[in-house]
Amino acid sequence: MAKVYKKSSRNGTVSLYLGKRDFVDHVDKVEDVDGVIQVNTSALDGRRAFVSLSCTFRYGSEDLDVCGLKFRKDIWVRRQQVYPVTGEQRPANTAMQQALLKKAGEDAYAFTFTIPTNLPCSVALQPGPDFAGKACGVDFEVKAYIANEADNPDEEISRKDTTRLLIRKIQFAPDKLGAGPEAKITKKFLMSDQPIQLIASTDRELYYHGDPIPISVKIINKSNKVVRKVRITIEQTANVVLYSADKYTKVVLCEEYPDQIQPSATHEKEYQVTPLLINNKGKIGLALDGKLKDEDTNLASTSIIRSNGEKDVLGILVSYTIKVTAVTSGKIKELVGNLLNSGVTVEMPLVLMSPKPAERTSRWSSLSHQNSLSLDDQYEEIDIRRNTEIDFPDVKSCHKPSTCSVS
Repeated sequence: MAKVYKKSSRNGTVSLYLGKRDFVDHVDKVEDVDGVIQVNTSALDGRRAFVSLSCTFRYGSEDLDVCGLKFRKDIWVRRQQVYPVTGEQRPANTAMQQALLKKAGEDAYAFTFTIPTNLPCSVALQPGPDFAGKACGVDFEVKAYIANEADNPDEEISRKDTTRLLIRKIQFAPDKLGAGPEAKITKKFLMSDQPIQLIASTDRELYYHGDPIPISVKIINKSNKVVRKVRITIEQTANVVLYSADKYTKVVLCEEYPDQIQPSATHEKEYQVTPLLINNKGKIGLALDGKLKDEDTNLASTSIIRSNGEKDVLGILVSYTIKVTAVTSGKIKELVGNLLNSGVTVEMPLVLMSPKPAERTSRWSSLSHQNSLSLDDQYEEIDIRRNTEIDFPDVKSCHKPSTCSVS
């Protein structure tokens, strides 16, 4: 049975219907946001019915919005008048809209928004454990409301005449996977004539959330130093490109292996690591995939932009880096050694994303589905911190918490 998402205003003047909450960014094109709103025309009193789609960057709690100062920035907003019907030319109704119009009955009107390709995907920044509001980050919101004008800052729109639904703009892993990266470095040390060579590689460039990542490591130790352990870290870099190019880097995985390589010895081994959100619950500000509910989600997926580059992309861009280190210093000297660049380190890019679902084709092209709609109408009262949403599965960890000394 096909699922419909419905949200009604507190007084029932307007109801919003969506056939899905996830809209896929195919890099060169984004799926249109199409839905239906139902209007109680007898309660308008000369006012009009509008629907809007906004992309917002939130960088503070709504509780701090005082004295006209708001900790949010609307990156992109589009509005449409749906009642009274205007003479504006609009795209033909999709199969989903036709099904929703039939289900909603009289006084139902379709709307369609086209999202530009230079907008960021939905990203949430992990809040503190006691935070109860809407998480900071980038989110998309569809709003239906009753007003005299579409956007008049002097007009006060009652919350009773407003209803909202959050949606997500998401990216899935591409079908074609490239070859894995390889990195190598040769480094000489003080008081040693011969170097240490470190080579690291992965078998492919892209991995799915929750899948183990095999990392092949080869260490050729020609120096007089002893490699005391191998450390593998994965770092997440969130590039906030709204006001200035601020970058925030956090370690999402750190594993140490007590493999010692004596002088004039060679070490080859494949290590498997799995970066998971469940092992990073306490890291405030960690970028996560946008979520529609106070449930667990994934680490944020790698942001993919067009090959020609989008210079005006706004929001938060996410990337990952694998670091492999052959540690040569002992436990006591390691803190000082880090400052002195002790050890040998190579870096490789990592693309971390969700696989494309097997059934991403539209379910609404089937007449049987159009005649078997179920309304997800769990919450009718307007509450901007609460929405009717689908669950995003939590990937359970099969690893013990990291005891790595790197934070």
